[in-house]
Amino acid sequence: MFSGKEQIKIVVIDDHPVVAAGLESLLAKEKGFDVIAIFACGLDSLPFIEENEVDIVILDISLPDVNGVDLCRRIKSISPKISVLALSNHTERILIMQMLQNGASGYMLKNSPISEIVSCIHECLLGGIAYSKEVKDIILKPAINELNERPKITKREKQVLKLIEEGKTTIAMAEMLFVSPLTIETHRRNLMQKFGVKNALELIKISREQLLL
Repeated sequence: MFSGKEQIKIVVIDDHPVVAAGLESLLAKEKGFDVIAIFACGLDSLPFIEENEVDIVILDISLPDVNGVDLCRRIKSISPKISVLALSNHTERILIMQMLQNGASGYMLKNSPISEIVSCIHECLLGGIAYSKEVKDIILKPAINELNERPKITKREKQVLKLIEEGKTTIAMAEMLFVSPLTIETHRRNLMQKFGVKNALELIKISREQLLL
C-alpha cells in the first residue's frame, strides 16, 4: 500500500531512552525508513500524530501515562490508515490479542533481531498482520485462562485493586474510601469472581499482567 513512496515516516513511542535511541539508529540504516519523532509518554504523541503525516507507529505497551492497548485505539481513531506495531516485553497472549482487537497491525518482542523488526514493518505496510517469531508461537499456544477478554472493572473496584496491591487491610481501605468494611469485602469478592482467582496474590498477578496495575 506504500509502493512508490520514498520515505516511510515512523514514530517511536517508548519510555526507555536506550531502546528508543537504539531503534532509531538501527532503522535509520534501512533504506526508505525515516524516524520522524520519538516520545517517552504516549499522550504527548497524540497531537503530533494528529498534525503530521505518519505511516507507522512503533509502540511500547507499558508507558508511564497510558497503557499501549488503549493508546493504540486512540491512534487508530485519529487516523485509521496508520499502522501500529507493538514492540514490548509482555508475552501474555491476552495482551497481544487486545492490541490486535484495538487495530494494531502487529506485535513484536523487544528481544527480536532488527532484521525481524524490519520484516514486520514491511509486512504491515503491505496490509498484513506481522508477528515476530516468538509471538507467533505464543498465539498458537494460548492458555485457557487467556482466552477470555480483560474483565471490565468499575472505578471503585480499580481503587480497591490498587489498595490490595499496596497491602492495605479491609478496615484501612474502608476508612480511606469512606465506606463500610462489608462494602470493601464485596468489592474484593467481585474482583476475584471477575478474574477467576482464589486469593489476593493471584488477583494482583493477573491484574499486573493485564496492565490494570
